[in-house]
Amino acid sequence: MWQQSWQAGNRDRLLRHIKENADEQWDIVVAGGGITGAGIAREAARRGLKVLVVDRQDFAWGTSSRSSKMVHGGLRYIASGDIKTTMHSVSERERLMKEAPGLVDQMGFLMAHYKGGFPGPFIFNILLRIYDFFAGKRYRKFHKLNDFEYLSPLINENNLLGGTQFADAITDDSRLVIRVLREAQKDGAAVINYVGVDSLIKENDRVIGVQLKDAETGDLIAVKAKVVINATGAWGDELRGEMTSERNIRPARGSHIVVPAWRLPVAQAYTAMHPEDKRPIFIFPWEGRTVIGTTDLDNGDIGNHEVAMSRDELEYLMKAATFQFPKAGLKEQDIISSWAGVRPLVSSGALNPSKEKRDHSIWNDNGLVTISGGKLTTFRLIALDVLKAAEEYLPDVDFSDSGADMFTQHEPASSLFKQLPDYLQKRIKGHYGMDSDRLLEQSRLSELDVIPGARALWAELRWSAKNEAIVHLDDLLLRRTRLGLLLEQGGLIFEDKIKAICSKELGWTEEKWQQEVTRYQSIWNTCYSIPQ
Repeated sequence: MWQQSWQAGNRDRLLRHIKENADEQWDIVVAGGGITGAGIAREAARRGLKVLVVDRQDFAWGTSSRSSKMVHGGLRYIASGDIKTTMHSVSERERLMKEAPGLVDQMGFLMAHYKGGFPGPFIFNILLRIYDFFAGKRYRKFHKLNDFEYLSPLINENNLLGGTQFADAITDDSRLVIRVLREAQKDGAAVINYVGVDSLIKENDRVIGVQLKDAETGDLIAVKAKVVINATGAWGDELRGEMTSERNIRPARGSHIVVPAWRLPVAQAYTAMHPEDKRPIFIFPWEGRTVIGTTDLDNGDIGNHEVAMSRDELEYLMKAATFQFPKAGLKEQDIISSWAGVRPLVSSGALNPSKEKRDHSIWNDNGLVTISGGKLTTFRLIALDVLKAAEEYLPDVDFSDSGADMFTQHEPASSLFKQLPDYLQKRIKGHYGMDSDRLLEQSRLSELDVIPGARALWAELRWSAKNEAIVHLDDLLLRRTRLGLLLEQGGLIFEDKIKAICSKELGWTEEKWQQEVTRYQSIWNTCYSIPQ
């Protein structure tokens, strides 16, 4: 086994081991620690392959912590004729809800129907009939006007006919990535953040390894590999550019805003058609807040830095929320935070990024296999497709779909677990899986309280600081926990308590803490607050 945990100090020890054993060859080096890279590592490691996963930023830093948080079947893809993507997505959604309750959970959706609006109730329910057929169960139900108004007291009633209820699923995307990476670790994969592929090592135009660069120190490490898998998503053309001049990826930005649930209370998700361009916008409950999103805009050159929502996007989302829920009287000052992520669309030349297909594409370039596109929901199937594309470099390995569970099923035995209310038991088990008992064993009784304004326990914050490869404060507040999205000032309203945990578990001095707070505030004010 290469790395059993991410406890403080393990990252440096693993890097030292790799450097001291430079002649050893890895079966696979995966560039990219988002959900695609995590899924590839999980499926490869469980087959006994020697796998190294690196990311030049933090795990899930790019797209996989800044999605719309939905594990959905892609209802709109039916309307565009992409039945295959919908069928696979619905099947994987049902699998994830079954395997990881508390992390991937069913979410009710409502869509209001208005006189003259499209799609009307008849057409929409035909689409849902197909959707439910793929799921093997009926979720859809039409509500007449009076019933729908009862479910949605703040809804826009002008020309309202009623509404349709259906179902998809919701998740914490970055926690999903961490759980999948932990499964890969369990089967022997080595996983390191803030280490990127600086360049490819080639011999006779064949990729035989990579030059790694430690983002924290600048150190370079040469690593041999049978195959390199480029799972950097929207950044995929950058590494693939060392092998070809082709450019296939179209980065598209999707932005969201977060408001207090009491300012826009929704018990289920709403699919609202934007009054200007008729694009569907989601307004949904998440982690005790209400989220409004998303946009879909070309982002151009994304570089190695965070993206942020524009002022135009903010106004666009506020218009959608105000149109759908005029009685709420939502104002800009209600916004707690925002986030923007970049989707890796594979370009077909469509004028509008919303018209691009969401299925994935794979390119095989002489030892470098690149994957881009696809949906969060189908990450397991994408991983298997990528590994099948890499078969020529990994002979005698069976990459067919065995149907094996993605997650190790674990029933916590801790006495503290049994003392928690049911909803917290479900959360801890879903978010932390096989680590649930250790999390509770390392917790303090006073930290089994929910953090005000969030759904997480203080014990989760301590666990993540100690055990989940925290290098910077933004790793802890934006990705391991979501306090940076859910709380005012990016969570620093609880600065003293967070500081005490980081000082104890990460060994941060006063000087280091101040450096991290300065870095974090710069990131949060630029990319997660209200754009000016």
